[in-house]
Amino acid sequence: MLNVRSALVTGSNRGIGLELVRQLVGKNNGPEWVFATCRDPEGPRAQDLKNLAAKYRSVKILPMDTSDPSSIKTAAAKVTEKLQGAGLNLLINNAAIVRPNTLELETAEDMAEVYKTNLIGSMVVTQAFLPLLRKASQESPQKGMSCSKAAIVNVSSEAGSITSLLAWEHGHVINYRCSKAALNMLTRCQSLGFAEDEILCIALHPGWVQTDMGNAAGPAPLTVDASVGAALNTLGRLTEKDNGTFVNWEGAAVPW
Repeated sequence: MLNVRSALVTGSNRGIGLELVRQLVGKNNGPEWVFATCRDPEGPRAQDLKNLAAKYRSVKILPMDTSDPSSIKTAAAKVTEKLQGAGLNLLINNAAIVRPNTLELETAEDMAEVYKTNLIGSMVVTQAFLPLLRKASQESPQKGMSCSKAAIVNVSSEAGSITSLLAWEHGHVINYRCSKAALNMLTRCQSLGFAEDEILCIALHPGWVQTDMGNAAGPAPLTVDASVGAALNTLGRLTEKDNGTFVNWEGAAVPW
C-alpha cells in the first residue's frame, strides 16, 4: 500500500497529473505534502488545480517549467524549504508534450522541443530533487525499495515501446514515441545509478487515457480516474525486484 509523507508531480494542472494529485490527497493516509508543479499556475488551465489546493492544505502549487533549468532549481529550493529537513518520498515525472506529425513531415524543431520536455526535463528534474530523494531513503526505517520510501516514477508510454508501438495506425507522432523510448533508457540508467541509494526507478505506462493528449489520437478506452487509481495501487506494490522495469497501470510488464 502506498504510504508517502511527501510527493511531487510535474505537469499537474490537467489530465493524469491533476488526477494523481487529486487521488493522492484524497487517500485516508494521504501525504503531508503533495507538491503540484506546472508551467503557469496562475493561468486559466490551472483553475482545477487551484480549486483542489483550496480544498486540501497538503497541496502546494509551484511554478515549474521542466524545459527551464532555472525554474526547476527554484522549485527544488522551495520544496527543500517546505520539507524542513525531511526528504521527498515520491517524484512523478509526468509532464509531457507531443507535436502531431507524420514520419515524412517530422521536423528537427518539433523533435528537439519534445525531447527537451519529455526526456531532458525529466532528467534535470530528477537531478534537482535527488538530494531530497536520497535523504528520504536514508531516513526510512524500511528495508529494500518501495515507492513509499524513495522512488522516481517516469510516466512513459507503450507508444514508445520499440516492440509494440502502441496505436501506430492512429498517429506516427515520431517525436513523442522517440522521446518515450529514450525516457525508458533513462529510467534503466537511473535504476542502476541510484541502486545503492535504494531509490526505486520505474517507467510507467498509464494506458491510453481520456485526456486532451490521449483523445487527440482517437477515442481513448481508459478514464483518467481508472488509470490513476490502478496506477497508484501498482506503485504501492512495487519492490526492489521491479527496479528498472517498464510496467503498465495495472502492474503488468510492458515490452521495451
